[in-house]
Formats: sequence, C-alpha cells, structure tokens
Amino acid sequence: MQIASLFQQNRTVLSLEVFPPKKTSSIDTIYKTLDNLKDIQPDFISVTYGAGGNAGDTSTADIASDILHKYGILPLAHLTCVNYTRQEIGQILDSLEDKGIKNVLALRGDINPDIPLKKEFSYASELVKYVNDRGGFYLSGACYPEGHVDAENIDKDIENLKLKVDAGVQNLISQLFFDNTHFYNYLEKVRRAGIKVPIQAGIMPVINKSQIERMVTLCGASLPSKFTKMMQRFEHSPEAIKEAGIAYAVDQIVDLVSQGVDGIHLYTMNNPYVARKISENIKGIIKA
Repeated sequence: MQIASLFQQNRTVLSLEVFPPKKTSSIDTIYKTLDNLKDIQPDFISVTYGAGGNAGDTSTADIASDILHKYGILPLAHLTCVNYTRQEIGQILDSLEDKGIKNVLALRGDINPDIPLKKEFSYASELVKYVNDRGGFYLSGACYPEGHVDAENIDKDIENLKLKVDAGVQNLISQLFFDNTHFYNYLEKVRRAGIKVPIQAGIMPVINKSQIERMVTLCGASLPSKFTKMMQRFEHSPEAIKEAGIAYAVDQIVDLVSQGVDGIHLYTMNNPYVARKISENIKGIIKA
C-alpha cells in the first residue's frame, strides 16, 4: 500500500517511529518494543536510518521487513543520502525491494564531521529525483515547522521543500515542535507556496530533561513558556516529568486533531509505555 493513500480515507492518520539500536547485539530490544506497539494498530511505522557510510548495514531494511511480514503493519523505511554514492543508494533500494518494502522516507541525513561526504547527493530533493526516476517506490519527505537548522531562513526552506515535492514526494512528516502555533503558521505558508501534499505533525513526548536538551540542540525547536515551566517544576521527579510529558503531548495532539491536521507522527524513542499511554488517551479522538 502507498502511504499517501492513507490520507484519502477522511480521518486522522496515526503513525509511530522506531529506531534500530546502535549495537547489533541489542537488536532484540527493538522487537520487544514492537511487540508492545503492535496493539496500538498504527497506520504505519517508520524506521530510522543511522548516520552512515555503510551501505551494507541492513538493520533498517530488516526491521521494516519484519514490521510488514511479522507484525502486518505498513513500514516506512528512512533513507539518507549525503554519505552514499548513487551505486550504494541503488544497493540499499535493491535490498528494500527484495524485502517487499515500497515506502521510503527520503532524507539528506545529518552531516557527521567524522565521515567524509560522498558529494554525489547534497540535498534530499536530489535523492527523491534519483529514486523516483528509478521507480518502484512511494516517496515521503520531511518538513520543518521552524525551518531546517541549516536553512538560510524559513522562506528559503519552503522553497527547498517545494523542490522535494516537485521531484516526487507524495506526503510529508514534520520535525518535532512544542508550540502548535508554529505548525499552523508554517502550514499556512506551505499551502500558500503551492505545496498541497498531506502533512503529518511530528510529536515527541519528552520524558526527561536531558532528552529535550539533546533534541533542541539537534533540531533547533523552540520551547514555549508553558513547556519550560513544566520541565522546571518536575525535572527532579522522573515519574512526574514522564507523566507531565505525556500529558503535554496529548494536549498538543487533541488541539491538532481538532484543527483538522492530516495526521500525527509519534516519535516513540522506542518507549512503548509512553506510546501506549498517549494512544489510549487519543484513541477516540483519532477515530472521530
């Protein structure tokens, strides 16, 4: 099934994201996570791609294959390009195709100063065109409600986003954000720019202070006063901050769904407890 077709069913699409463990010896942990996520019955589960340079790493394809064949859930395989040649990307696509994976999230990927760039792909739009020209895959893309950290400004970032969509991206998943106003303002600008594809809101429930500090450093998301006060109030109580983070995410989702968002993409951080708690709270809202 094509992920973009899910948005034609006149309801809010709900998806989850998981990531392969850094150590291959810990691979069993991802399946314990999936065992606990399957009952949520998401529309699809995305699997991230590690910072790379190793086209022989099949963990993303293997996990996506098991999501499809073992759990019966539609998978979305992340694919980054900045550290790969066209030949290596072709090998990865061959592996995905062999495993029955048809949906790919095309990304530039993070710049790692310790890994020399291959320079055959500099932008996600170039990867999208390459995969689209090759054929055989349905393409999703990423978007950034507060602008990509490397973009000159938000308007330039939206220009680049249109290049991706024009190259073949059929739906978009947003970077995390903690203030829904940023998402609504961004959505208005994106639609005004002529980008009409469905856009899911990316929501990350924050369950500890170090997690949010790391995420903000990586993606540049701003923190509203309501959020920072919550973190300050509960930062010394792990249980309290976990429950507060879940409540904050639920509040975001309720508002987004009531405003007619195309979908919710939940960054689970491989934490099934948090994902299940949020799912339980929004199940009726999503169905409605």
